[in-house]
Amino acid sequence: MIVVSVKEGENIEKALKKFKRKFEKTGIVKELRARQQFDKPSVLKRLAMERAVYVQKLHRVED
Repeated sequence: MIVVSVKEGENIEKALKKFKRKFEKTGIVKELRARQQFDKPSVLKRLAMERAVYVQKLHRVED
């Protein structure tokens, strides 16, 4: 459960913004979207490999 402490006299928009930030950090929406469809293990492995290659290219460019 997400708890947002609101100080006395604090604007409701500010408290809502804090809630949204905490909610995003939990990754609930990301996990929910991932569970809505089944991805074959081979597809997940391929995507992970592509992501790793991309990150390696980025690190090479930085050096």
